[in-house]
Amino acid sequence: MKQKHLLKLSDLSPEEIFEILDLADKLKYEQKHGIPHPLLAGRTLGMIFQKSSTRTRVSFETGMYQLGGQALFLSSRDLQIGRGEPVQDTARVLSRYLDGIMIRTFEQAEVEALAMHGSIPVINGLTDFCHPCQVLADLMTIREYKKDLAGKKLCFIGDGNNMANSLIVGGLKTGMKVSVATPKEYAPDPAVLAFARNCAGFSWVQDPLEAASGADAVYTDVWASMGQESEQQERAKVFAGYQVNRAVMAAANPGALVLHCLPAHRGEEITAETFEAHAEEIFDEAENRLHAQKAVMALLMKQP
Repeated sequence: MKQKHLLKLSDLSPEEIFEILDLADKLKYEQKHGIPHPLLAGRTLGMIFQKSSTRTRVSFETGMYQLGGQALFLSSRDLQIGRGEPVQDTARVLSRYLDGIMIRTFEQAEVEALAMHGSIPVINGLTDFCHPCQVLADLMTIREYKKDLAGKKLCFIGDGNNMANSLIVGGLKTGMKVSVATPKEYAPDPAVLAFARNCAGFSWVQDPLEAASGADAVYTDVWASMGQESEQQERAKVFAGYQVNRAVMAAANPGALVLHCLPAHRGEEITAETFEAHAEEIFDEAENRLHAQKAVMALLMKQP
């Protein structure tokens, strides 16, 4: 893997994405069969959290343990970065102690600054702009169920948020067709749309049924992400017609997957009936965060 960091999927080539997915498959097999893989023995990952998490913290911390390394939980409340220390100083200090940094925060610029000023790999655990680790797990899951990604159709319904941004890029880079349905005023990021419009097989529409037509995987996310709680009631009205339900799944291909990055709000972006009917693949997807992120860490943090 040529990239030193995982900041956003648009930085990766298709070959690099498949390299991560192939290693993730291998590590998952080994973990399931009790085959040790201490690829990062003696290495330490610092995990900076400015946004709370269940899956990100547990999967990265467990993943480092399974790779033979150690993970340190670093809350922004406990770091000087939370009291005004410049990002560039934090990056240079942590680079003297650690072998890698994972950060889950708000601004993409903060992740980019850590990578610019530090000398160790930086992994984007989530920003308001993108969620690359989640989408690597999503692609891994689709490939497990559908055997291949090329030519398959991925549909996203809901807010044009960080998940939509990363799914568009990740799906198109791996040869998938990607359709997105959002309200016009909640479109994906303009830079992502500019990228996507140069790719075959992309569509952005306002009609969820149109987007879901012929889909092999239907994806949704909460309507109000972290930091948008004050907009919950307004967003519930805007997105009322963007629920993944029986009608949406009837428009998709028979046997289509339902994916959700979790946590899910049953009765809002997805019905309880649809969620439970597809719970097995949704929780396989959640598990695959562990394996995909282990692959990322192993490729970025391995001994030179």
